Amino acid sequence: MRQRSKRYRALVETAGDAIKQAQQPVAAATLVKKLSKSKFTESVDLAVHLNLDTKKADQQFRGSFSLPHGTGKAMRVIVFSDDGDKASQALAAGAVKAGGDDLVKEVEAGFMDFDIAISTPKMMRVVGRLGKVLGPRGLMPSPKSGSVTDDVVKAVQEFKGGKIEFRSDAAGNVHIRVGNITFEEAKLADNISAFIAHVAEHRPSSVKGEFIKNIVVSSTMGPGIRVAFANKEQ
Repeated sequence: MRQRSKRYRALVETAGDAIKQAQQPVAAATLVKKLSKSKFTESVDLAVHLNLDTKKADQQFRGSFSLPHGTGKAMRVIVFSDDGDKASQALAAGAVKAGGDDLVKEVEAGFMDFDIAISTPKMMRVVGRLGKVLGPRGLMPSPKSGSVTDDVVKAVQEFKGGKIEFRSDAAGNVHIRVGNITFEEAKLADNISAFIAHVAEHRPSSVKGEFIKNIVVSSTMGPGIRVAFANKEQ
């Protein structure tokens, strides 16, 4: 059994009985903020455990979503495009780097100082060779997440404005950042509720029974708070 630190146990004691039962989003956000005691600005993260058989192709759960209030993090975006005009427009929109073969070679050489990679469809034949580098980090551009597009300016603006990419892991868990501890409770709750609704609306048709099994929200160093939700079976 994992040994929790004295600090962590003290936070759980502070939470009292509230930590033992699922909370509505606003109450959960309030409790997460109350239990944040670090000297740095902690992120607030949401973990959604889904009833998925990830070995089945039609239950690979991934996509993108624009949080109502963003993530509170300045997203570093790069754009793969061999069109000089599009690359220039992407830089003007806020991308930290944009280019074609030169940028691919830079990433191959070790450049990883970015959070989102966007590519034009044409460039994917070259970007594909970065799969072993970007794939494990969840950074590979994908049409499903909206990061493979000809409209690179719109994509840069959306991702810098709070659009996130998500994908389930092998155990059916989806982890996203929904803000940081400086967010107002109402804004954190809005982000949490909006993402839960998005997940529920995109339930794979082949999933039987309950789709969402558990939801937990926490700050970087704080204990997890279960979030109440309503399952809608299909």
